[in-house]
Amino acid sequence: MPGERRVLASGRCFGSRRQEAVHEQRGAGPGSADHHELFLVTLAVYLAATAMTALSFSAWWFFLFRFLTGFGIGGEYAAINSAIDELIPSRYRGRVDLVINGSYWLGAMGGALLSVVALNTGILPKNVGWRLTFALGVVLGLVILLVRRHVPESPRWMFIHGREEGAEQLLDDVEHEVEEQTGERLPPPGRSITIEQRESVGFVEIARTLFKAYPKRAVLGFALFIGQAFLYNAITFGFSSILVKFFDVSSGTTGYFFAAIAFGNFLGPLLLGKLFDTVGRRRMIAGTYVLSGVLLFVTAWFFAQGWLNATTMTVCWCVVLFFASAGASSAYLTVSEIFPMETRAMAIAFFYALGTAAGGISGPLVFSALTSSGVVGDAVIAFGIGAALMTAAGVVAAFLAIDAEGKSLEDIAAPLSARLTAAADSPTSPGAPAT
Repeated sequence: MPGERRVLASGRCFGSRRQEAVHEQRGAGPGSADHHELFLVTLAVYLAATAMTALSFSAWWFFLFRFLTGFGIGGEYAAINSAIDELIPSRYRGRVDLVINGSYWLGAMGGALLSVVALNTGILPKNVGWRLTFALGVVLGLVILLVRRHVPESPRWMFIHGREEGAEQLLDDVEHEVEEQTGERLPPPGRSITIEQRESVGFVEIARTLFKAYPKRAVLGFALFIGQAFLYNAITFGFSSILVKFFDVSSGTTGYFFAAIAFGNFLGPLLLGKLFDTVGRRRMIAGTYVLSGVLLFVTAWFFAQGWLNATTMTVCWCVVLFFASAGASSAYLTVSEIFPMETRAMAIAFFYALGTAAGGISGPLVFSALTSSGVVGDAVIAFGIGAALMTAAGVVAAFLAIDAEGKSLEDIAAPLSARLTAAADSPTSPGAPAT
């Protein structure tokens, strides 16, 4: 019931040993939406908007439904990242989050290769090929709906909404399965937290938490999302025009080159993800951001000297994005684990929207003009802007990033309700605020 105080033992974990807390806070609200419902609603918006895009008959219709498609995708990021962090054991949380976010680039690679065929007017009519690519997106989305049925709800979410019996049953089933697989009995819970269930957490309280209780973490989120947004726009918005204008690549074959850099984007999180759990968040986030920024500076210099051709330019981009992709994926990981659960989904959505607005509005206005001018110096400036902001974000991370590796979500950011009810005598107690 709302307002009821409950105690839940810490130390239980989803899918692993009793290493992680499964206890949380006040009831439903903007920042703690049902992952099942949020996922299904945002996916439904994406599917409907994509289908309508395929049926476009004018420019205004196309842009309207592309906007709505982005609306659905933004909600997906909030649902997926919050679900990952609440379901994955702490010692694997970093690598799993990075790989899942990085898997986006497998779809981008497939889409790039598909565009070579779909946009070839010798194979398909001019007004048909691009429509089929959007229609395929709808089909793949329907497949995801089937997969989603087998993903359990977060026990944390279930508990704070008064469904503690269901949460306990889910955890009992998982722990029993783990004990059967390992042949060992799981250790008892480590500690407990007293929580107070409430019906909602308002937007004002969410904003107060982000900017008053955790101001340094808010600055970190701003820096990471804006840095990666500008670096990606510096490359992707000028990708085709640079290949066509400076290297005489046919516009119909640029899809092959984009598939190559998309593969590099996927390899980064896949191969570096484990290090975010072992070497640590702060070192890896700062390292990938700074290194990708420096490498883009080097690429810009090589390009200015005339030392690159279409192939070597693509190789340079692949190397830059190998590290940048791991860094960009860690931005989603960071904002989804450094704020209390009541604000988690909203924090992801907020910082994603901020980065998208910065990169998706000012980015095209700046970078498309620079990279399409046909002037080498203009393209170098575009690269320099993206590289500088990515490097600056890495420096911010070196000072402000949280060493969240191997820690339960409750130890990284105390539940808001626990702050009211738990003892806050020491800086490390569950009720102690942190910046």
